[in-house]
Amino acid sequence: MALEKIEKVKGKAVFVPGNDIDTDRIIPARFMVCVTFEGLGKYAFYDERKNPDGTDKKHPLTDPRRQNAKILLSGENFGCGSSREHAPQSLWHYGFRAIVAQSFAEIFFGNATTIGIPCVCASAGDIAKIGELIEADPEAPVEVNLGDMTVSCGDFSCKCSMPENARASLVSGTWDPIAGLIDAEAEIAATASKLPYFK
Repeated sequence: MALEKIEKVKGKAVFVPGNDIDTDRIIPARFMVCVTFEGLGKYAFYDERKNPDGTDKKHPLTDPRRQNAKILLSGENFGCGSSREHAPQSLWHYGFRAIVAQSFAEIFFGNATTIGIPCVCASAGDIAKIGELIEADPEAPVEVNLGDMTVSCGDFSCKCSMPENARASLVSGTWDPIAGLIDAEAEIAATASKLPYFK
């Protein structure tokens, strides 16, 4: 099962400011009653975006200029709280393909990169600058480049970071460990046949 090599993500961006945005804000627990992750995109940031009657609140994600954004910008400790896989899944199904924040909660980071969402860290000042640029021009594309570890928008470019093992797995297309097991099925069976306790 060949996986996409994720070297760059480019597209419109949206800035959702704030620190300690937890997984319950990303997807409220009441929407986690599902058999598969399909359809979770409509619940991303639901209580942040929607009034009780289902109408839109004023929020970056309800701004018509931000529709179809592929890159999410935010603050410190993004994805803290519970370890629910549904949080990054809801963001992926919403349409996000990369997240740029000051820092990430460790479990969220692992859950996100395992489904192919690069999560890179940049400074507060650099994220604010990109936020200013996309406010001035909502159509301005932002690019997350995992080759040279930069985030750029127009003439502005800044350094970003992420753990090397996660970066390497994304750019080599080995970010899904389950796919790796499926690819190695014959080798696993051959090894298992040599083990006395599998006979």
